[in-house]
Amino acid sequence: MRPSACTEVPAGRRGSTLFVLMFPALLIFVSLTNALAHGPQRPLAVSNDLSSESARVDPEDLSPALNDPDGNDVAPSAKLSHASETLEDLLDALNVMQREYFVLWQGTWPSSIDWTAAVLGTHVAATLSSFSSSAYDIDGASTQGLFFPALENTINYFFSQTSAFYFGENAFSLRNQAYDDMLWVVLDWLEHVKFQNLHSSLYYSGSGDSLSNSSSQAWYGTQFRDAAAHRARIFYELASAGWDQTLCDGGMIWNPTLLPYKNAITNELFTSASIAMYLYFPGDPIDSPFVVESSRDAPSQHHRHDPAYLKAAIDAYDWLKNSNMTGVGGLYADGFHISGWRSSTQPGSRKCDELNEMVYSYNQGVVLSALRGLWLATGELDYLRDGHELVRKALRATGWPYLSSRKWAGLGRGGVMEDTCDSHASCSQDGQTFKSIFFHHLAEFCRPLRPEEVAFLEGRADESVPRPDWEDAVAQHLGICRAYKSWVEHNARAALVTRDEDGKFGQWWGLPYGQMDVASEMVNSSTLPPGANDYRNSGFDAAAAAAASQVSPRDFNDQGRGRTVETQAGGLAVLRALLQWKTSDALS
Repeated sequence: MRPSACTEVPAGRRGSTLFVLMFPALLIFVSLTNALAHGPQRPLAVSNDLSSESARVDPEDLSPALNDPDGNDVAPSAKLSHASETLEDLLDALNVMQREYFVLWQGTWPSSIDWTAAVLGTHVAATLSSFSSSAYDIDGASTQGLFFPALENTINYFFSQTSAFYFGENAFSLRNQAYDDMLWVVLDWLEHVKFQNLHSSLYYSGSGDSLSNSSSQAWYGTQFRDAAAHRARIFYELASAGWDQTLCDGGMIWNPTLLPYKNAITNELFTSASIAMYLYFPGDPIDSPFVVESSRDAPSQHHRHDPAYLKAAIDAYDWLKNSNMTGVGGLYADGFHISGWRSSTQPGSRKCDELNEMVYSYNQGVVLSALRGLWLATGELDYLRDGHELVRKALRATGWPYLSSRKWAGLGRGGVMEDTCDSHASCSQDGQTFKSIFFHHLAEFCRPLRPEEVAFLEGRADESVPRPDWEDAVAQHLGICRAYKSWVEHNARAALVTRDEDGKFGQWWGLPYGQMDVASEMVNSSTLPPGANDYRNSGFDAAAAAAASQVSPRDFNDQGRGRTVETQAGGLAVLRALLQWKTSDALS
């Protein structure tokens, strides 16, 4: 039983005194969310315009089954939590992550590594956007700004930490790392730009809202926009040098210093970063401190909506989609080697013809935000269809909707997402980050439009290029997304079960509600696909699996690397996704 937010909680559990003082005021927001969650809900009609035989969502296919494939009875899911409870859990998850792992004077999470720190920054900024947008929807509907000071204090408290991270980030080292590492940085600082614009437009700068706290001036946090945009641009241009036409007729190389490897994550990141630069990059007036060289036709004026970014995104996704980089269940596999390659003068086949069949959760996620952005930019519904088709495959690979099944389905079991390393307690720092990335990008794919995006679409509607009506397309898209709510809820509940007494989330959500007696059986069933090499979790081997299967600790999630800032981010990301679904439902 979780303590009430009105209950006096030991400092070691709930967090800093500042946060404890802020939290009760936010209960106004909690109560409003809870009230709306009980109100009437208006279903969204989904026409066949966005559906196809491969992407159509069958409600029965995405609903929890009463029997698993073996015929075992499955107890109905526990009562779904209200939005107020999800908000409380999300606030707590963020506070624990920042209190336990972030060091303000260093401006970073010292236990992270460079690329996971960029992902952590993305999660914080995205969570602040969720607080801001959810509060605006509810406040604008009913209370005329009653709890705005408490909301603003909370947002400013965490925003100051993300601002410190700008100076604490190891930007010099990242400039010399792999291309995917650079692209996480791009997505991070564009997420900060998106949050700054959103919060300012909703509460400050002529947004037309009815909040008594609104001002004619922009929110103070937008003064960091140029710096965030500059870092995003610098790292985008550095990373774009990884686009290579000499092998496989295109695609991004993962690492410039290693054997050529064209993997899913680098190409998905480049697609997502390119379309995000097109849609959200505000321009960059800063010409220093570095001159970067790119192998692509990078924009020269660094202005908004530069078509070079859009072209890069379209080209990158076209290459990825046609690369056949898919493995078991039609999911994206890790990547391609080039057979016979020895050097640039002995390039072997020059083709992507040796596929590593390894499947990771994040490879099914990052491309989703790219597909949403490509639809926004072009109006082409095929991008949304591709996204929904991939989501369906990912859900099936978790064993959904057979809730009690312990059979490994490729990306989890019993409807709970797992990477193979989770149950073996053999995840590296990379592997501990993967699920958080999936849920962040799934939430981005299904996120309602924001004012900046509505203005963009309204502007595009005046062009001579014929386009489907975007309002209908949005309604159809979000209607399909609503079918994923039960699965997101199921995973959030599984993640919450892993919290220890300090509120820290564990890595393996798939162990059903602490049933340690079945852990060994489940560990042994988590196998790699044929032809798969788990590069990202070097600790995974037969010996590690055998050792991990000897369950002796009282808490399985204390094994391996244990609870870390990366596992905390996983809990944060799935709860943020759940809050988005609950808030959208309550306001529909």
